[in-house]
Amino acid sequence: MDNEFAADLITLIDDEGNEHEFEILDVIENDDGCYYALLPTFEDPEDSLDSDGTYYIFEVIDEDGEQQLAEVEDEELLDQLAEQFESRFEELYDDDGEEEEPIQ
Repeated sequence: MDNEFAADLITLIDDEGNEHEFEILDVIENDDGCYYALLPTFEDPEDSLDSDGTYYIFEVIDEDGEQQLAEVEDEELLDQLAEQFESRFEELYDDDGEEEEPIQ
């Protein structure tokens, strides 16, 4: 069976060489660059339930000809991106399953 709804996962390696797996929630590309909204994944489902749902925003940078993800340092830009991502999340994920009644 083909699972077309599988999560898009990415593994990042921190400065100490530790691997961290994230689910890619969304990607925004604009004139300022390319940004990823990433949600940590957990091996233990119990840890996932205890998580507060915090996601992280990373910027795609080019370092020595190789694309890497880096934390967004600019607080104002980070706030703007968070607003954009959260607006998109509402559009993508805030479906309560009810269809609106057509206005007659």
